[in-house]
Amino acid sequence: MAFRGYCCVLLAAALWGSLGPVAKYAFSQGVQPLEVAFWRCVIPFAPFAFQALRGGYSLRVEPADRLAMGGFGLICIAAFYGVYQLAINEGGAALASVLMYTAPAWVALAAWGMLGEGMSAAKLGAVAATLAGVACVGGILGQEAGHGVNATPTAVLLGLLSGLTYAMYYIFGKGRLRRYPTPVLFLHGLPLGALLLLPFVEFSPKTPGAWVAIVTVSLLSTWGAYSVYYAGLRHLEATRAAVVATLEPVVAAVVAFFWWGERFTAAGWLGAGLILGAVGLVVWDGRRRPRAAGREATGHG
Repeated sequence: MAFRGYCCVLLAAALWGSLGPVAKYAFSQGVQPLEVAFWRCVIPFAPFAFQALRGGYSLRVEPADRLAMGGFGLICIAAFYGVYQLAINEGGAALASVLMYTAPAWVALAAWGMLGEGMSAAKLGAVAATLAGVACVGGILGQEAGHGVNATPTAVLLGLLSGLTYAMYYIFGKGRLRRYPTPVLFLHGLPLGALLLLPFVEFSPKTPGAWVAIVTVSLLSTWGAYSVYYAGLRHLEATRAAVVATLEPVVAAVVAFFWWGERFTAAGWLGAGLILGAVGLVVWDGRRRPRAAGREATGHG
């Protein structure tokens, strides 16, 4: 059964990792990043609704949780989807994916500041490694980030913002929304995210290839990835699943290399390794201290 779990999580990592390169193809066809983010909110709504209804989940949100649910839709859907697409467009798929995985460091800081959780030596080490990794991939050490990897200040800032907004999945999940199943969270969050993004979207005529890319990002890399990841969790403990899921930026880098010619320099690869090593530290600390924040933060949502 564990083998099936590993296969599911590996498939989820591959689907998430393909999101950036596929979205980049949509951009090449004239679709703006925020339009991709908008459709990523709209198209998965139906399959998430089917999952919620089929699972017999209550769709009601308690009055005390409505503000938190609104925050989930604003930050974890609209803001995360939007800034991540902008980061891909600005800096490339590989850079955006790696910087998005600064999320566990953001989680450690946010859980310490907002939830009163302890700051262990492992978490401090993870934050330090993340900062060093960002310095490397961002070219702050005086080297170019790499061919096709545009580590401009804007690209690095957008990548870090995508990591921060992605980290808020954990903060909301640990807080008032922890009792709502994933399909119910998305069923409420996606429409709000779409409404919040809509004023900033410039719709453009789309080629068939652009629609294929949009649907792939929306169904395979969003709904499909979440579905197989949580199917994997039925056969695999969360800590192991989180470690396997860190293959996502590796997949993104490999696909971006072969498809778009993106490649890091030695400093860029060192930075990517430091960031992923920081993820491993947070996961290890979460396993060592079951009440720690890290182990839930590294899988999507």
